[in-house]
Amino acid sequence: MKPASNGVLEDMWARHSAEWRSTAQIASQWREAAGVDPRLLEHRVRGPWWQLLERLRLTLFVTREYEHLVLAFSARGGKKRTSFLPLPHPSGLVVDRPRATMHIASTRNPNQIFTFRPVTTLERRADLRSGAKVADRPMLATNTTFFPGSLYMHDLAMIGGRLHANAVGQNAIVALTGDGRYRRVWWPRGIERTPGRPDFARNYLQLNSIGAGPTVKESFFSASVPAPERRRPGHLDFPVDGRGVIFSGRTREPICAGLTRPHSVRLHRGRVWVDNSGYGELGTVERGRLRVVARLPGWTRGLCFAGDVAFVGTSRLIPKYARYAPGLKPADAVCGVHAIDVRTGKSLASVEWPSGNQIFAVDWIDAGASGGFLFVPFRNSQEREKTVFYAYDPEPVRKRSRP
Repeated sequence: MKPASNGVLEDMWARHSAEWRSTAQIASQWREAAGVDPRLLEHRVRGPWWQLLERLRLTLFVTREYEHLVLAFSARGGKKRTSFLPLPHPSGLVVDRPRATMHIASTRNPNQIFTFRPVTTLERRADLRSGAKVADRPMLATNTTFFPGSLYMHDLAMIGGRLHANAVGQNAIVALTGDGRYRRVWWPRGIERTPGRPDFARNYLQLNSIGAGPTVKESFFSASVPAPERRRPGHLDFPVDGRGVIFSGRTREPICAGLTRPHSVRLHRGRVWVDNSGYGELGTVERGRLRVVARLPGWTRGLCFAGDVAFVGTSRLIPKYARYAPGLKPADAVCGVHAIDVRTGKSLASVEWPSGNQIFAVDWIDAGASGGFLFVPFRNSQEREKTVFYAYDPEPVRKRSRP
């Protein structure tokens, strides 16, 4: 092979030197993070959205999986704050509020779990003129852990103080460790071909969400069907209408049936809530069936609670899978998050993305703990981003180290 000329080599080396300079690329370990389409960040609010966030004193996080984005909204002192983080295919998101920590599942092959904590201070350095405090306490990734893609993790939950995920690809719930290992802790009785012999070999049920209780036995889990059938999830003719269920962690049997592609089962104030996605509904389980509390404009997925307010995500319908939503009209579906009064089912406020597509999870942290992410749309904040990533203090509360 003929060696390249010095000029060609110098051009190649210069290009290499210029690559991987974006803080967004490094933070997300994803080259395309430097080029987020600004149309994906444009939003409109309906009703007193910002006033509600300020009254509840929370920062709301939203994963938009197919657009590879996580967004955050907060409001303090009348100031509105929107921020974002590019992340490859983010799905499940859970905030461990006692520890002020957030976990996000990046569901590609291999799967990853990103862990975030708020940054409160910067190291004092002679080469910086910035102050020592970081006023909005942005969430920064402190570590990421890789897991086999066959888990096909969707929802995340804290159960008994430990991080759990639903391994859709194995029809099971798994407890996760920080070193890439996992342990199956629960599965529905329906995947046992013979008693005590579960089949984890492939996705049969679309077991896709976790309603976390104090223990696994006190938790609940949703799936598209109760037991394996001839057709599997992902098949375009997989039957879904009225086939979905919610399982009891204690009995491993359904406690609710008649759902259509249910997602985001949650426990709130002793009641089991769920998004009945295929009909755009939010409801509670009563006597084995769904009691609809609110109907929303889109595929309902993503659910969290702050007192009497439920935050519910809606997504557009993917044309290929439109038959999975027999209760929705594609033209009516919007990408947004809606604040619902759980006592009345009334919509209080919402945020929508005209160019948005799919939402998977929503959760919140106290606004005093964090104001969101470091990246702010439509603003030139590169110098601040570089400064914070360069000098953030990962352990703001610690004893002074000795030489």
